[in-house]
Amino acid sequence: MADNQNLLAGQRRALILEEVRRRGGIRVSELTRMLQVSDMTVRRDLDVLARQGTLEKVHGGAVPVDQARTHEPGFEAKSELELTAKSDIARAAASLVVPGTAVALAGGTTTFAVAQQLVDIPDLTVVTNSVRVADVFHAARRPAEGRGVESGAATVVLTGGVRTPSETLVGPVADAAIGSLHFDVLFLGTHGISVEAGCSTPNLAEAETNRHFIRSARRVVVVADHTKWGTTGLSSFASLDEVDTLVMDAGLAADDREEIEEHVAELIIAGPEPAGAAG
Repeated sequence: MADNQNLLAGQRRALILEEVRRRGGIRVSELTRMLQVSDMTVRRDLDVLARQGTLEKVHGGAVPVDQARTHEPGFEAKSELELTAKSDIARAAASLVVPGTAVALAGGTTTFAVAQQLVDIPDLTVVTNSVRVADVFHAARRPAEGRGVESGAATVVLTGGVRTPSETLVGPVADAAIGSLHFDVLFLGTHGISVEAGCSTPNLAEAETNRHFIRSARRVVVVADHTKWGTTGLSSFASLDEVDTLVMDAGLAADDREEIEEHVAELIIAGPEPAGAAG
């Protein structure tokens, strides 16, 4: 397919749709190599096809419509996607936290990145239903070279519950624990986000646990890379007007930013703008 860069947009999208249906799903990186076009071009094509209802965007790629809403990648698979974007988002999100506050972190690879940025903020009380997030703080508290745990290290509460493919604890036990607590700020990841569906996930139990988190938080901060925009999971857990702050990376298109700002109280764009982006 060496000449695919010369295809018309309609022809290119037809090829994308054919590959998605034939293979049961495909990654953006594979499409860029196959079609010899830019990452941005592929994502725009996927946006168009998703709006037409012919496929569904998922983390880092696309799957057929009948698979997308219940497709839940594991933690390791998701952790390899959009690494730079997640790092930028995590730094911006962590800047919203002050010492001595109660912070909740729901499960996911982007909230995991946020946790890594929070370990140096003193005197936090951290509540999480993510095994991976809890491990970040527990590792930071381990004594080094015979010294005890340093004062100011975070106090971490890990909820119980049933583990999902994304290493998140959900279900009645987690819901009860979260519902009895109160947080200054909550950081939530999301499988997908859109005007129509808000924030959504393929996992019904995780959606319910996220709703408990939201009800217990004074400030709700959703952290999501730009590939999540326009993607819809099986179950919605928050409308956009329930989100106080949305932190996304600079890969988000200008028109999408304008649409989001009409529905979310605060949109923070993290990281440098892509080369050639309009100022």
